[in-house]
Amino acid sequence: MSADAHTTASPTLRRRRRAAATQEIVEAAESYIAGHGPHALSLRGVARNLGMTVQGLYHYFPNRDALVTVLVTKAYRELAAAVSAAADTAADEPAVLRFVAAAEGYRRWAITHVERFQLLYGAPLPHYAAPHNGPTTQAMHRMCEIFQREMFAGFTTAQMTAADVRGLSPALHTHLQPLFPHGSETLPPPASALLLGAWGHLHGMVVLEVFGHTSFIGEHQAEIFHRAMFDLFEDIHRRIPAQLTGTPATHP
Repeated sequence: MSADAHTTASPTLRRRRRAAATQEIVEAAESYIAGHGPHALSLRGVARNLGMTVQGLYHYFPNRDALVTVLVTKAYRELAAAVSAAADTAADEPAVLRFVAAAEGYRRWAITHVERFQLLYGAPLPHYAAPHNGPTTQAMHRMCEIFQREMFAGFTTAQMTAADVRGLSPALHTHLQPLFPHGSETLPPPASALLLGAWGHLHGMVVLEVFGHTSFIGEHQAEIFHRAMFDLFEDIHRRIPAQLTGTPATHP
């Protein structure tokens, strides 16, 4: 190999080696969290499990926060992928079953990856703050977009604007206006309020199960969740008019 070719190839080889080492560190950190919980995560502990020095780890992650950001981003992306894949399994089904399938995908991922779910939604890690509008925020928005799509597919902006959300104060209406992107516009405030309420209901049930607060339901937890998500979807759609004067009906 000529000197010029070697010079060209070497950076690529270094990048591949760095990427492989970074991936190994991330996997080791996930394993550490699975064994000790997210609050026990430390660069020193991960380095020890890899048989390397913490100084060596600093070549890939300058501090714990940098590693946590990668772990949180990866967890959000995998959770979103699980939700999307679950919704896709019901692609040819009625809208309610697509939404329920997406919700059940969320629940399955959470109860299968308890410690990583706790990293996302458990007590905040001490002294950690996610980068403002960084990769963790973007990954979380992707998951939100999936539920937004499954919840409101087929409705026009006018229909969602006319949703029955009583008692929405002017201040909250203004705050909700730019909150969620919706094509070239933003989701109307009444629909945003419905989305946030549904998220609280869905997520709250999963959190209760993940943290063991509904263990008394035993093997029936999946059925209870399925029923609750079905009812949640139907309640939301009852609040959105199926047809407005001069507007073709587009209710799913």
